[in-house]
Amino acid sequence: MLERASSALQGSPPARAGERLSERRRLRRRRGLIAFIILVLFLLAAALYGLQQSSVRISNILTYGTDQSLVQYAKDAMQGNYLGIIPRDSIFFFPASSIRAAILANHPDIAAVSIFRNGFTGISIKPNERVPIARWCGLSPETRFDLNASSTRSNLVSGCYVFDASGYIFAAAASTTQTINTFILYAPLRDETLEPLRATIAHAERIPSIFDFARQLDTQGSPVLRVIIRGDEVDDYLASGTRITYVLGHENTAFTALVSAHDNLNLSDGSIEYVDLRFDGKVYLKRKE
Repeated sequence: MLERASSALQGSPPARAGERLSERRRLRRRRGLIAFIILVLFLLAAALYGLQQSSVRISNILTYGTDQSLVQYAKDAMQGNYLGIIPRDSIFFFPASSIRAAILANHPDIAAVSIFRNGFTGISIKPNERVPIARWCGLSPETRFDLNASSTRSNLVSGCYVFDASGYIFAAAASTTQTINTFILYAPLRDETLEPLRATIAHAERIPSIFDFARQLDTQGSPVLRVIIRGDEVDDYLASGTRITYVLGHENTAFTALVSAHDNLNLSDGSIEYVDLRFDGKVYLKRKE
């Protein structure tokens, strides 16, 4: 009995020593965690303090081109702070996407906007302006009203507009507006419920081929003045007064047929009322009386 008691007493000190060691380890881990948290808070405070310094805040905004109004969009977007602590005009966190969205929303004549940093206190804004391909002047020369009774756009189309290569109408045309093509396009809009500005012309993906055909007609003796898209057909009106009609999407076959009949056609003197190229390989025409 005495030997067992003695053995139990001899085992107690190591057990208590292990508990003290475990406690010391817990204290060290707790102190390390506290020190780590203090370090993170210190670094965060230092970073926030650094972000407030004028040496890393945007004070100079440059724009490419003559439209200096784009600067104001950037200034407006950079007002205030994120979460009340990080300045929005910080060179590291300025809202480039908001600036870009504001410019595009208010300038339909701009297709894209590039924004890049100039050092630590400046940014540059480079707009990519749309190129006016030609004038769009309504549904047809005779009718500029929306004839769709279900449409909400029932007002008279005032004047003409210019559109880019994708058929997007982005500005009203002025007398001084320069376009790549001199002829006028009459065509429906893809969405007749929209106003012309910011709308897209129907069959926009076909416009390059339609215009290539119109430019090819210039080589036949008389330039094209206007192009009219009617459903799945296209009318090209020449300066001589002749109308050329073909099926939309069949530009190549139509021009081949026209060239093959060139010897029997005079498109420059106004003697022909119309040439019908809607039937593959055939050319029908009507001469003026």
